[in-house]
Amino acid sequence: MTTTASIGGMKAEEAANLIIGGKPLFVLDVRNAADYADWKIEGKQVDSVNIPYFELLDGVEGALELLPAGREMLVVCAKEGSSVFVAEQLAEAGVSGVRYLEGGMKAWSEYVRPVKIGDLRGDGELYQFVRMGKGCLSYMIVSNGEAAVIDAPRMKETILQVAGERGAHIRHTLDTHLHADHISGGRQLALQSGGTYWLPPKDAQEVTFDYAELEDGVRIAVGGAAIEIQALHSPGHTIGSTSFLVDGTYLLTGDSLFLASIGRPDLAGLGEDWVGDLRETLYERYRALPEELVVLPAHFGSWQELGERGDVAARLGDLFAGNPGLNIADETAFRRTVTEHLPRHPNAYEAIRRTNMGRLTPALEEQREMESGPNRCAIHDNKGG
Repeated sequence: MTTTASIGGMKAEEAANLIIGGKPLFVLDVRNAADYADWKIEGKQVDSVNIPYFELLDGVEGALELLPAGREMLVVCAKEGSSVFVAEQLAEAGVSGVRYLEGGMKAWSEYVRPVKIGDLRGDGELYQFVRMGKGCLSYMIVSNGEAAVIDAPRMKETILQVAGERGAHIRHTLDTHLHADHISGGRQLALQSGGTYWLPPKDAQEVTFDYAELEDGVRIAVGGAAIEIQALHSPGHTIGSTSFLVDGTYLLTGDSLFLASIGRPDLAGLGEDWVGDLRETLYERYRALPEELVVLPAHFGSWQELGERGDVAARLGDLFAGNPGLNIADETAFRRTVTEHLPRHPNAYEAIRRTNMGRLTPALEEQREMESGPNRCAIHDNKGG
């Protein structure tokens, strides 16, 4: 009898490293067809096929002709159990090199990968935390034994690990806006570290907790006066959305501007009201900034936006040249683009917003379920091929 030990598991970290490294990966996804169509593991060298689990309960023989010969295979399901069963059946049918994704797509959604973006003044450093399966991006600025974290995920372990390795105490956590696609870890991280949690007040009118007001022009020092984070009010995605200028080099744009698209203004139900704010942010506020700034967004929509190291970054001037959302001259056409034919709302986005307000306190498993699926904060629901 084949055992799970003989088929072997693959952790999300290993799968991510294969994808970033450009290594071939074949995925057999046994979730239902709708879930697969909505959200799956993708990458430049990733091939996948969807055969729902219920079609394999009576045997895998009929599926063998759909699977490539001589290639290692990763079987994927929602939580792990179904993929273990299918992997065992494939191994017993003589298929070699079969592995299963440990923790399933829930583990893929929660895996956070740290990437060093660059050095800052003095001994400062800037890190990006890439949530591969969700498309979410977080940041940490480290200087002189202090750290500030921006748009933290609820999974704090990797951030705390990197801060500990750098000998940095987290003094500040900041959210660029009230998130609707994922549960923020910023407030809990601040409570755990004894730091200050910052939130734009225009997004915080319904929150139930204390916070520091992140107003336009606020300057937050990290490591004494070594590194400065300057807040730039950039409404449109939300009315309080705020970008950050860091060390005169980086522009953290939250969900206002992505590498291949722009933010959607409708997740708080006020899309028609906020279109003008979004256009002003993109076409006036950002246009007034130096083109050499490196844009670091809060999300990416496709593996195609990942750099060679798995980072997500681009020069502001290059985005003005090539990002379609920054090149809609006609205001009426812009309004239509950002209010009509938008992708579906993020999964459970209203419940996520209320959780981030402190008005809901879901249990851990419920939080995981709420966050399942991709982020959909851009006007285009980009999917890699």
